[in-house]
Amino acid sequence: MNLKNKKILITGATGGIGNCIVEKLNSFDSKIIATGTNEEKLENLKKKFPKIYIEKFKLDEHEKIDEFINSVEKKLDGLDILVNNAGITLDNLSIRLSEEHWKKVLDINLTSTFLMCKAAIKKMLRKKYGKIINITSIVGHTGNLGQANYSASKAGIVAFSKSLAIEYAKKNININCVSPGFIKTEMTEKINEEFRKSLINKIPSGKLGTGEDVSNCVAFLASDLSNYINGETIHVNGGMYMA
Repeated sequence: MNLKNKKILITGATGGIGNCIVEKLNSFDSKIIATGTNEEKLENLKKKFPKIYIEKFKLDEHEKIDEFINSVEKKLDGLDILVNNAGITLDNLSIRLSEEHWKKVLDINLTSTFLMCKAAIKKMLRKKYGKIINITSIVGHTGNLGQANYSASKAGIVAFSKSLAIEYAKKNININCVSPGFIKTEMTEKINEEFRKSLINKIPSGKLGTGEDVSNCVAFLASDLSNYINGETIHVNGGMYMA
């Protein structure tokens, strides 16, 4: 895989999976801008990977997305690859889920992904080349207790990505999704041990995935090895869900 000097924007870079994506793509000598909302975590990421650029950016500021993509293109001298990894959860049972929390999760997870893709594609059309990798989730396919809003947002990303792929395939722009299952992160480390065991029992491989499992898949889709793959969702879940 040759990703040297590819210009890449990664959102949600400060989380467990985001860190692994940055690390993997940085290992190929790509030119990377990593974004997040936590300035301290971004600075730590910069210390770990000195060659990358970091930008604090809130995805719910929709009116600033076009301007932000313009600044990214200017700083990188182009934009070849967009990895939409950012997302939030605000969990509750459906009858207790407020409309505010429903809208906020869809606003950040789905609408922001739409707007980021829209702005990035405008740049990619000039070169007639681009790769967009949208990170969705196993629960966008299976649903999950207390996550109606999150599941809806992630399912929406899959359908939206397929539509985009159809629209821009002839322009040499590939749009695909990576759908992680239950991945070992700081968040899953805090899960009750009994619940963790019951969760692992549902995974045929008998273990949680790692951030590297996800980042390997992202790197493949970002590379030219995946040029004839478009509108697909690659599941990284140890066999827990088989499409």
